[in-house]
Amino acid sequence: MSNRLVGVGVGPGDPELVTVKGVNALREADVVVVPVMDSGERGRAEATVLHYVPEEKVVRVVFALNERSDRARREAAWDAAGERVAELLRRNASVAFATIGDPNVYSTFTYLAQTITELVPGTVVSTVPGITAMQDLAARSGAVLTEGTEPLTLVPVTAGATVLKEALAGPGTVVAYKFGRQAHEVAEALRETGRLADAVWGSALGLPEESVRPAADLDETPLPYLSTLIAPARREGGRGGKL
Repeated sequence: MSNRLVGVGVGPGDPELVTVKGVNALREADVVVVPVMDSGERGRAEATVLHYVPEEKVVRVVFALNERSDRARREAAWDAAGERVAELLRRNASVAFATIGDPNVYSTFTYLAQTITELVPGTVVSTVPGITAMQDLAARSGAVLTEGTEPLTLVPVTAGATVLKEALAGPGTVVAYKFGRQAHEVAEALRETGRLADAVWGSALGLPEESVRPAADLDETPLPYLSTLIAPARREGGRGGKL
């Protein structure tokens, strides 16, 4: 039988937000891989996984999670991580890879799966969807992501403030990921496009250090890297106005 690699979305940090299917996938796998930075501290994915599987079943694999400036170093780290997971697949029938959020939304799992299909031909790759940070922030803040015919745009602020401004100039809700280090630029973009008043941001959702606040509170103070922003669509016309 073919080996199986499954990417499991474990949500934004709150262990209660892992789906039943996600928990089952973690428990059924022979090994559960969790990504860690080279500094070695426990990440959200690992902390969440340990609520459901024993520590001896978890394998920590170093990924260059925040490396953007040095492509050679990033590629080398991905290659090494891929080789480590490939080794696990050669010795185990099934390996689960736990990723925060969803494995098909800005996830390291995408790159890992591409590498594994080359290193271990015939591996069956699948994913289990997870709750995303924007869904969790919407629930915790009361922000409505979409109504009627509104579009929804998701922007990683690592792509630059210009991309965010272009999205904010549009008609729908805009969600910004990974904007903590550019909080000041994000606040300016919201002001320039008239989207500041209703916007909300959050970080460490579901964790003891959770923060959910109006975007109007943003200043030049750096925020956690994985902060999330929701700028709701401009809504007029009352209930069902955009149906």
